[in-house]
Amino acid sequence: MTATTPRPRDVHELIRVLPDTETLRDRCRALAALEVLMDGRYGRHFDYDPAWGPGTEAALMNNAAGAEYAVLFTPDGVFGRGFDHESSMSPYTNENMELWPGLVDTLPDVFRPLLDEPAFCDDEVRVATVVFWRENGDTAWRAGPVELPGEGEDGAGYLFGVLAAGTPEAYADWARGYYGREVDLEAVRQVWELRPPTEAVIKAVNPAMTLDQAAPGLAAAGFPVADRT
Repeated sequence: MTATTPRPRDVHELIRVLPDTETLRDRCRALAALEVLMDGRYGRHFDYDPAWGPGTEAALMNNAAGAEYAVLFTPDGVFGRGFDHESSMSPYTNENMELWPGLVDTLPDVFRPLLDEPAFCDDEVRVATVVFWRENGDTAWRAGPVELPGEGEDGAGYLFGVLAAGTPEAYADWARGYYGREVDLEAVRQVWELRPPTEAVIKAVNPAMTLDQAAPGLAAAGFPVADRT
């Protein structure tokens, strides 16, 4: 992240900077599309599943090294959950392997079944260090009355920094470090605006990628695909 896009320090700051639901959904879709263009393989760092569950879409992040998140767009609203395995708030740091006090104390009943979703559990252990939500009709994002042991201890900035920043510049900066190569910022902007990427835009993002190669991954993420005729 650049100096102009500081990471949120914790979940309380995160929920203050997140945009409205539809803008957040668009950001998630753009991140997934950019990852298709940058990498093309399954198991990407950022992904989007428009059919994750009945009436539910999921924005996913997994760095394959113990950090992950899921933002679920459900019929009842949005549920966000993140897990930083290095956080002192991990359930593996306490004898009972319970979630950190206050993390889900005020979570609405409509979202509580998601805590036991197998994808968010390690056997029977609920794994989360960040939880936030927004019910339909809410005018703001919510989080539980969790008291953090220290700044950044929940991993919110590390997990959600790019999503919270919400700019093409933030993604390009992150991708430069993650992939070790420069990314054409104007091409990133076009994808960020949810425009179907043309062959030229795709090549500007990743010279090794083609529209034919990217199209299946883009379609699977529910992203518009340019006409290849």
